[in-house]
Amino acid sequence: MSPPAPPTPSLPLKMALPKGRLLEPALALFRTIGIAASEPATTRKLLVPSSDGTLSFLFVKPGDVPVYVESGAADLGITGTDVLRETDADVLEPLALGFGACRLVVATPKNVAYPSLPGGVTPRVATKYPRLTRSFFAETGLGVEVITVSGSVEVAPLLGLSHWIVDLVDTGRTLRENGLVERAQILDVGAVLVVNRASQKLKLDLHQRLLARLQEASRQQSSKPQAASGS
Repeated sequence: MSPPAPPTPSLPLKMALPKGRLLEPALALFRTIGIAASEPATTRKLLVPSSDGTLSFLFVKPGDVPVYVESGAADLGITGTDVLRETDADVLEPLALGFGACRLVVATPKNVAYPSLPGGVTPRVATKYPRLTRSFFAETGLGVEVITVSGSVEVAPLLGLSHWIVDLVDTGRTLRENGLVERAQILDVGAVLVVNRASQKLKLDLHQRLLARLQEASRQQSSKPQAASGS
């Protein structure tokens, strides 16, 4: 009688991480639980294994994280609630991570009226978040023209592209530097863990073990004071 075959080793979970403001806090969170990327985020490699072999990191554009996770290209990821709500991705959202706090707001130049313009003019609103912007103004009953931009949103009123903007704000410094004032808040924003639905069922034990470690680490990190990013 032949001996039983050895168990098949589990493949590492693929973790999508966003380049930009959330990347370093996310990597720091993993380091607190003993998981470090084996190469820097600037690498050209598609998949970067973790030092302990439990994860493979994908460093992607922030807006791509929910897409990768929903499609199953990644098992799970870290993203901001601004990106998650904008994409409306069908993913699990098991954990708020306690970093990346800011808010999505409507802002205008100090001398521009809000919530309506004189003479019945339809306001033009520049934003990187067209879905959330349309939804907010539809709920408030204000008719606006949404202009989607990918660069520095706060300069749009200065260049005559828009009357108002919708953008992320932390301290409000960037708004003040560009002569803008906050008029309304749309969304509280923070970093969250997102998980592919099918992966969570098929690899339940791996997901549960990682989630428990991240929960403990995020509790520890959220109790520490965080420096403001200044935007």
